[in-house]
Amino acid sequence: MNTRVVPPPAAPDANATGASTAAAALHLTITTPLAIVLDEADVASLRAEDASGDFGIRPGHADFLTVIEAGVLRWRAAEGPWRYCALRGGVFSVEGGRSVRVACREATVGDDLGALQARIAHERAEAREALLRARSQDTRLHARAIRQLMRELRAGGDTLGLSTEAEA
Repeated sequence: MNTRVVPPPAAPDANATGASTAAAALHLTITTPLAIVLDEADVASLRAEDASGDFGIRPGHADFLTVIEAGVLRWRAAEGPWRYCALRGGVFSVEGGRSVRVACREATVGDDLGALQARIAHERAEAREALLRARSQDTRLHARAIRQLMRELRAGGDTLGLSTEAEA
């Protein structure tokens, strides 16, 4: 696995800029087409992975744009445990050294990586079962339509009103 090390930026002087410590934090927003999954200010650091490898983001990071296929994004506040979000296909961006946005197809947030993994496995199993039920229903409807056509054709030909102009 490639690991890209991004050196942390020099800490801004809060007295010189008038900025507070909260202004030095990241604002993380994770969205799907249907919802804002996470909108959290006061993020101290985060880690994710794209096609080139693992990377980290801290306040003051240069503008950055990448594509995330599927994986786990993790972040934490200055004080506190890591939090996690399982993502499926998305665009990751950093703007202005403070705003981090992830727009993805699906996202599931959790505080425990093991529990998140179990939850994702359960959701995938449910999705597979729903797909199998839908395919089964589609097959039954198709078979019923074919049987109905066969009955109509055996009953005397064109009882469905499908005659061509040449026959008329």
